[in-house]
Amino acid sequence: MNMTYKSEISLRRVIQSGTPISYKMNGETAPSLASATHIDIPPHSFPKSTPTRFLRPGASQSSHPTSNPDDFFSLDAVYLAWLLKDAPGAEYMKAVRENGLMVGFVSVTERKGLVEWLEGKKVEHERIVPLAGEGGSTTPPGSPPHAGSSTTARTLPRSALSGDTGATPVKRRYVADPQDVEVVKKIKASEIELRDRNTVLRGIKPNNFASVRDMFAEKLKKLKESGKPGAPATAAAPAVDPKLQARKARNMYPIIMISSSPTALITMHNVKRFLQEAVFEPSAEARARATAEGNTKPEDLLAIYRTLTHISPSGKQTTSQARYFVVDSVEALSKFGNDAWDRVVCVMTTGQAWQFRPYKWNDPRQLFHHVKGIYFSWTNDPPNPKIKDWNVTELKIDPHRRHVDKSVVAHFWKTLDTWTLANKPWLIQNP
Repeated sequence: MNMTYKSEISLRRVIQSGTPISYKMNGETAPSLASATHIDIPPHSFPKSTPTRFLRPGASQSSHPTSNPDDFFSLDAVYLAWLLKDAPGAEYMKAVRENGLMVGFVSVTERKGLVEWLEGKKVEHERIVPLAGEGGSTTPPGSPPHAGSSTTARTLPRSALSGDTGATPVKRRYVADPQDVEVVKKIKASEIELRDRNTVLRGIKPNNFASVRDMFAEKLKKLKESGKPGAPATAAAPAVDPKLQARKARNMYPIIMISSSPTALITMHNVKRFLQEAVFEPSAEARARATAEGNTKPEDLLAIYRTLTHISPSGKQTTSQARYFVVDSVEALSKFGNDAWDRVVCVMTTGQAWQFRPYKWNDPRQLFHHVKGIYFSWTNDPPNPKIKDWNVTELKIDPHRRHVDKSVVAHFWKTLDTWTLANKPWLIQNP
């Protein structure tokens, strides 16, 4: 028997016997499979790239390891599948990458069947090409018959059944049902081989969203033109006060007001890092850190910079920085002039009505008709009945999981952009 075809049989034999397997490199013992050039399977030593008779997905059943070695899994790929038979998928894929087997490894879905064949739990395996003269059997020579199997009795000649011990048992080649073969072909045609966490997400159907892009390009163009002085009012964009249009060129950046309450989740101590870096830091910790840095008193006015990305109809991508101002009192708001309330797009509330007493609109229902209301709370807090009749959007912050902060902040900006576009489009900042 050619040694090339003997590698998987030798591997199966030593696995079932419990014989240790070692690695070699230049005749010396290698510390790992990745650094080895040979796999020592007593009494033979095989190059780890030796092709086995185990067919790779999509390969023809008529392929041969000698003429088409790339159609078969290599010895190290088969051995690694058995070595990590109980490992989770992520750990197995990591080992595959470390051993340089990203092309030609045994997939997670096929690992179970191959391991069962190597350990002798399965006598046959449909993906293993039989040796010449085996008659379709993949059972290694000398393997004991399985208990409860009637194959031997069905395939023995009449002389052997009648007591003639000189007869040689002959195995009958299994012939698959043609209808079953067609069904299996249809199933395999729809299968997608799992490789890694990136390629598993790739589909075969191309998605073209050019029609959606073209549909909204015209609408965005009209919205931009509606914000220019002298542009007529349209259904998509409400009429803009001429005075406000004239001040557009003077960089009328939007203003966000937050509560001055020390118990608020968002304060002047942590609002910049939360909205600008999408990381929530408890106010007490942020205050202690600022004090340690020598900043004992927070600013009453902060500038927040937000990165905006724009993709033109031609596909060109541009980025810019949008500026917002954050204040926590009407005194700080007055620094922007008499018409500062026209620039306020958002008010964050703690649900306490006293916050609105010095505001231009001190009734919550009236206030949140002119600005967007946001109420931040913990994810495990019960609903606040005080804000039930207020026109505010409640956003939840998780006390422990910081990786979800990005989605909360993204939801905040999306909500604010939608409201601003519908109510104060002259404050929209485009790239």
